[in-house]
Amino acid sequence: MAEPIADITDVYAFPSPERPGRLVLVLNTLPFAKPSDLLSDGLVYRFRLRPLTASAPGDPVPFTVLAEEFVFDCVFSPPAWSDGNQGTQEGTVTMPAGDAVSFRVNNVEGGSSQGIRVFAGPRWDPFIMDAPAALKTIATGELAFTDPGSIFLDGKNVLSLVVEVDSTLLGGADLVGVVGETLTRGKFNVRIERVGRPEVKNMMLAPKQFDPVNRDLEIRDLYNLEDAFGLGPAYQGAYRARLNANLAFWDGLDGKTDWAIDEHGDHPLTKLILADFLVVDLTKPYAEQASFLEIELAARRGKTHETCGGRALNDDVIDTIFTQLVNAGNGPVIRDGVDQASRPASTTFPYLAAPNPNPPEPPEHL
Repeated sequence: MAEPIADITDVYAFPSPERPGRLVLVLNTLPFAKPSDLLSDGLVYRFRLRPLTASAPGDPVPFTVLAEEFVFDCVFSPPAWSDGNQGTQEGTVTMPAGDAVSFRVNNVEGGSSQGIRVFAGPRWDPFIMDAPAALKTIATGELAFTDPGSIFLDGKNVLSLVVEVDSTLLGGADLVGVVGETLTRGKFNVRIERVGRPEVKNMMLAPKQFDPVNRDLEIRDLYNLEDAFGLGPAYQGAYRARLNANLAFWDGLDGKTDWAIDEHGDHPLTKLILADFLVVDLTKPYAEQASFLEIELAARRGKTHETCGGRALNDDVIDTIFTQLVNAGNGPVIRDGVDQASRPASTTFPYLAAPNPNPPEPPEHL
């Protein structure tokens, strides 16, 4: 919150609906971006991908992360401003093998070379959620969603980075984990934020009042510093305590327990959530709505997944998340009353809708 330009609002990863054999990676930053905003020349915008293999049956984390890593780093030049106050900016993506591709910010055709295509610039925020109703649910202990609900400040913009890569650049991997990061740029890079799955930090780690161990600790800053593919030992106990407490809160909202804690006192989803990256099957075609968390949930049930997994721009992920948290999929869908964006994403590059020329003003206090 202290550096909104580095604030990751969302990360998406999905097979290209336009060009089979390509993986689309999206990193959205700067909540409430203006149509004229440009990206930071003081940041590294990074995608990290790791191949995954199936874990042993019964493992609470159904995937083993392999050591090989594919990194796509994007940096930007200082903005150049004309007399008409229209800024221009150049970007450069460095690929896993070290090759670099340059492009012009706000070019909807994108820079394209060596199996990669890149876009960066303001776009309409595709995220759909009735955030005030979710926060009221946490505050009151009762489901506060209405039908219909409303998207919080609908029409707000974000700064988007879209990197579409040929899957051959990923070493022949079929199943990959994906995380997006922002880091300081320079000789010594410090991770500012990382995002894998949506709302892990805001809905599952942020609430403090249910945590009997660390009720006074703002845990998200510590969490951001961690490696998504390998948490350090120092704060794992704090993360587990917070998640065990908050996940039990969500599970109890319908008056029954669908997730029985294990012999160690852990919620069955705690370890899976801490493996905080999107899981994408590169061999499956693009899919919407049925794919988010499908791979992870199928693996938990000991079944073969059927979709590409990951997260598409039009996925109503919030209904999926809340349904799993509240009733483990054993009851009705828990809806926040919002099913689609007012300007949905398209199936052609750069996929996100053009920015709102007159976005709503951000609230004074978030």
